[in-house]
Amino acid sequence: MANNPNEQQGQQQLTIELGDKEAEGIYSNLAIISHSPAEFVIDFTRVLPGVPKARVHARIVMTPQHAKLLLHALAENVGKFEQQYGDIAVDGQQLAFPVGTPIN
Repeated sequence: MANNPNEQQGQQQLTIELGDKEAEGIYSNLAIISHSPAEFVIDFTRVLPGVPKARVHARIVMTPQHAKLLLHALAENVGKFEQQYGDIAVDGQQLAFPVGTPIN
């Protein structure tokens, strides 16, 4: 029998550790998303004016289930942001090249 009420409900506390390098963060202004039947791949890159080449700075691979959870978490947080600071304008912004193609 568990002593902690949270453990009785099947929940455990998770401690997240953030290293010094990761705490600095990586700026990205372009995410390229691709997928296969088993996984989603999100490549984070940075496009600079006048530079015809962009390097991937981080690649995140996740299951389709985790990708959908991320989608919901982002939607919830964007909603909270817009409630506090106003709508985020993206009208008229288009990508200059196709992205989001499936991985073969």
